[in-house]
Amino acid sequence: MIISTTQDVLGLISGSLVGFSLGLVGGGGSILAVPLMVYVVGVPDAHLAIGTSAIAVAANAAFNLSNHARGGTVRWSCALPFAAAGMVGAFIGSIFGKMLDGQRLLALFAMVMLAIAALMLKSRSRAGLPDVKMSWANLPAIVGFGLATGTLSGFFGIGGGFLIVPALMFATGMSIMNAVSSSLVAVTAFGLTTAASYAYSGLVSWQLAGLFIAGGVVGGLIGTKSARFLATRRGALNIVFAAVIVAVAIYMLIRNLSP
Repeated sequence: MIISTTQDVLGLISGSLVGFSLGLVGGGGSILAVPLMVYVVGVPDAHLAIGTSAIAVAANAAFNLSNHARGGTVRWSCALPFAAAGMVGAFIGSIFGKMLDGQRLLALFAMVMLAIAALMLKSRSRAGLPDVKMSWANLPAIVGFGLATGTLSGFFGIGGGFLIVPALMFATGMSIMNAVSSSLVAVTAFGLTTAASYAYSGLVSWQLAGLFIAGGVVGGLIGTKSARFLATRRGALNIVFAAVIVAVAIYMLIRNLSP
């Protein structure tokens, strides 16, 4: 794919929005990246956009993870086994995802997003348990949710943050701030796994991925600082998280289900 100068600029701007979302809520990377690539930058093929976004989101997630780790909010003992189980699911899911029509794939994912938003709003008043760690009691839930989330992530071609954050909260009882931070471990792992599968099939624009990564570094710094500010206000981060999901989901449904 040949990219024009205008598309270069749009790619940088779009990448900054993706990085901001990852830093703020630990998700939204591919959910935002794929529509931005298709409808703003002008990538003609949905599968090419999905593969390219997976590379960009994985890199931006790794950068934002380092920011959150310095703040001490990442729960590594829960995040690592969750990510390991999810990588297996992401590989399996990506194989089946490439078999489905791209437009139907985006519409189906939008409906999953709306269900997740409802769950996040329902649990917005829950404070979460402090200093959550992996134990024999929560290990089955961590691995099970990780495998399921990874499969959906690979199937839809996404980093999976909007799935991973609620999954970590339900599996361990951790707060949303810890879940946002810890989710970036899995977003990075899932994104790389999915990206490898799409790259093998030649469905990655490396130039566009680089532009998204560059823009995402700046956006990620702003997003991480915003997340720390909202986390001090009970339920605020949950509401922002759900609102972003609903807005993007409705937009994707309109674009993909309209005649």
